Amino acid sequence: MLLLLLLLPTCWAVEVKRPRGVSLTNHHFYDESKPFTCLDGSASIPFDQVNDDYCDCKDGSDEPGTAACPNGSFHCTNTGYKALYISSRWVNDGVLCECSISGFPSGLEPSVIEKGRKERETLQQMAEVTREGFRLKKILIEDWKKAREEKQKKLIELQAGKKSLEDQVEVLRTLKEEAEKPEEAAKEQHRRLWEEQQATSKEQRERELAASAFQELDDDMDGTVSVAELQTHPELDTDGDGALSEGEAQTLLGGDTQMDAAFFYDRIWAAIRDKYRSEVLPTEYPPSPPAPDVMEPKEEQPPMPSPPTEEEDEDEEDEETEEDEDEEDEDSQGEQPKDTAAPVPAPQTASPTEEDRMPPYDEQTQAFINAAQEARNKFEEAERSLKDMEESIRNLEQEISFDFGPNGEFAYLYSQCYELTTNECVPSGHVGGTPLSHSTWGSWAGPDHDKFSAMKYEQGTGCWQGPNRSTTVRLLCGKETVVTSTTEPSRCEYLMELMTPAACPEPPPEYPVEGDHDEL
Repeated sequence: MLLLLLLLPTCWAVEVKRPRGVSLTNHHFYDESKPFTCLDGSASIPFDQVNDDYCDCKDGSDEPGTAACPNGSFHCTNTGYKALYISSRWVNDGVLCECSISGFPSGLEPSVIEKGRKERETLQQMAEVTREGFRLKKILIEDWKKAREEKQKKLIELQAGKKSLEDQVEVLRTLKEEAEKPEEAAKEQHRRLWEEQQATSKEQRERELAASAFQELDDDMDGTVSVAELQTHPELDTDGDGALSEGEAQTLLGGDTQMDAAFFYDRIWAAIRDKYRSEVLPTEYPPSPPAPDVMEPKEEQPPMPSPPTEEEDEDEEDEETEEDEDEEDEDSQGEQPKDTAAPVPAPQTASPTEEDRMPPYDEQTQAFINAAQEARNKFEEAERSLKDMEESIRNLEQEISFDFGPNGEFAYLYSQCYELTTNECVPSGHVGGTPLSHSTWGSWAGPDHDKFSAMKYEQGTGCWQGPNRSTTVRLLCGKETVVTSTTEPSRCEYLMELMTPAACPEPPPEYPVEGDHDEL
């Protein structure tokens, strides 16, 4: 019989004898076998004076079941609903309140049954969410275990492949450097030859200009340029008085009275070329001068020009402005009068011609260039692959080492984005280890006993004349992963609530119950 009784369900209703209005937690203070001591210790009275409708204790603890003490409290058992305390003033006042019939011996009973039913439905729904969420949580844990093993295996493979790729990069680097040596030498030789040709061509053009100037200066065509012939060109003045004196002309001739063509280029031309103005009118210049450096005069216009566009008008205005500035500069120098002939154009102001452009590389040089470029491409491709591999290794190491909760249940949030549609101005971004737009991952921020109930994001973009933005994400149990609310309780400090199965605790076990019982 004893064994049979122990096996019976222990869910019978137990009634603990206590004065009316006293809770189960306080019933040991009300022992009818001895005097009652007020809970605040202010007095002791015979137990038969408890609930005698007269207030003896200052704290009203001797009248828990009457309205005698205005500061007393009546405990409502509320069978089938939540127990609560009400003021003793409301006991037996004939007004319905949030208390069951236990507070109304007169027979008045508030309708707490419906509230109890709704409360039980809410609790059942919460229990169902917790059970389903925890079931999903276990799946998340298993998924992370498998994913973590795969990531660790992938990490080992990448770390092993990194050494091989590093060796390959070094080999390709050496090949690239070896291929670039003959390329650079061939290009340098090509450039040097071209520069020599340019220098020769430039000197030839200068000699032609000097010869032309000599012919213009040799008025009597005796094969020499005299002091008097030089004085016909006042723009060669050296002291700035607008005229070339006999002494100045003789100085230009190196102290001689005349000079022939053999010495004109070497001794005189360099000193006078920038000032010398040709006696030939601009229109007499050939349309295609043999020297590439010589510019065609601006005054010469092609026949029947087409109507200029707006851009051409602007360019012409710019050119006119530049011409005006040049004229002002020339006037300010005061080196020659306005009615003098146009100067010989300088080679450096000439428009680019084919002779001014480096010619294409020869076949052998181009072959060196192609070989070096191919070596560079292979090296750069291998180097990019190595950088990508190193980035993958860093990401895997970071993800594997990240604290995703006691069993990795929060790993699925990593690098995921969850949004909330609202009319309020709220922060948005990623949760689960990656940066938010307003802050970056800081740490788990729950209390000591529930560390993984909140996430803290810190060091966000600074507010205008304020602190850096920060975000706290509270994690709530739910069957789905969804942001339920986002607020800004303090300036630049945001609070988000995220429902997730990973936050669901393990529900208590369900035992079969025979019949319905209001309390245990």
